[in-house]
Order: sequence, then structure tokens, then C-alpha cells
Amino acid sequence: MTKRKGVLQKVSLVSAVVSFVLALTSGVMLYLRLESVGSDNPISASFMASTFFFICVGVVLTVIGKADIPSFKIDNSEGK
Repeated sequence: MTKRKGVLQKVSLVSAVVSFVLALTSGVMLYLRLESVGSDNPISASFMASTFFFICVGVVLTVIGKADIPSFKIDNSEGK
């Protein structure tokens, strides 16, 4: 039986996609910055850190969004 994903898991998956898009954007900006000023510039280093951060956040949010979390609802119909 396939369990339905909760609202927060769906939000997590959408946030993961947004995070991967931001990682791609910061990677492109890093590439453009490296061509003009090199890797010794602090702005280039911040783009490198941002790319790494967004990739890691995207991976974690994807795992959270695809996890099979059990239902924690209490079923009172068995006791009656």
C-alpha cells in the first residue's frame, strides 16, 4: 500500500528543486566570475560555498521528501 505524502513532504520536494536551481545559478555565476577575476577573489569563494551549500540542502530535502514516514495518528476504532 502506497502512503500519501504529507503537505510538508511535498513542500520539501519543491524546496529541493528550488535549491538545485539556485545551485545551478550560483554555479553559472561562479563560472562567469572565475573567467574575469580568478578563484582568489572573495566573491568567487562565496559562490563556491553557495553552490556547495545549495547542493547539500537539495540532497537533504529530497531525502526528507521521499522518505516513507509512518502515520502517527491514533486509531480509536479498535477499542470500541
